[in-house]
Amino acid sequence: MAGPDGTFGSRFDDPEATYRVLYASSDRFGCYLETLARFRPDLSLLAELAQIEGENDFHPLGNVPPEWAEVRVVGAAFHYGSYADVYSSDWIGILRKELAGFWIAFGFAELDAGALQPTSRPLTQRVSRVVFNNGFDGIHYCSRFGHDVRNWALFEPFKIDPQLVTPIDPVDSDLQAALTIHGLRLVSR
Repeated sequence: MAGPDGTFGSRFDDPEATYRVLYASSDRFGCYLETLARFRPDLSLLAELAQIEGENDFHPLGNVPPEWAEVRVVGAAFHYGSYADVYSSDWIGILRKELAGFWIAFGFAELDAGALQPTSRPLTQRVSRVVFNNGFDGIHYCSRFGHDVRNWALFEPFKIDPQLVTPIDPVDSDLQAALTIHGLRLVSR
């Protein structure tokens, strides 16, 4: 359900709420890495728990409920169209000019690739709007969980050709790798 600002709170959602964005990754591992992140234990809590001496009798943090995998599927599709790499030098130059006032209002002294990586949704959502207004079909970007993971923000109407949809396999090696990176465990029934 959309929030009061008309977005779903995601990185490249339209700040004017006129187009939807479908998020995808170049491989299953990236999809799992992105979608499981919300289950990660709070970093400050982990740091505080590490300071406690004695036997650890605390219930494990980072459990992913079985329903998460049961109600989802993983799929493959081809996409086509033109996608902006907003972290490229060309796009940073475009965004620097078009969003100068917006960046300054948010307290940034300079716009560079580092400024595009924070979790400030209003900033990245405004980037999405600039890309959309320039006639692109979406954005090609690196994951905030590692630049080796390539993701896609596809603008509506989605230019995709679905190929395969399967249930999530709890022993999928990509799923297991993402769980390990995030320090999570998929709970079984």
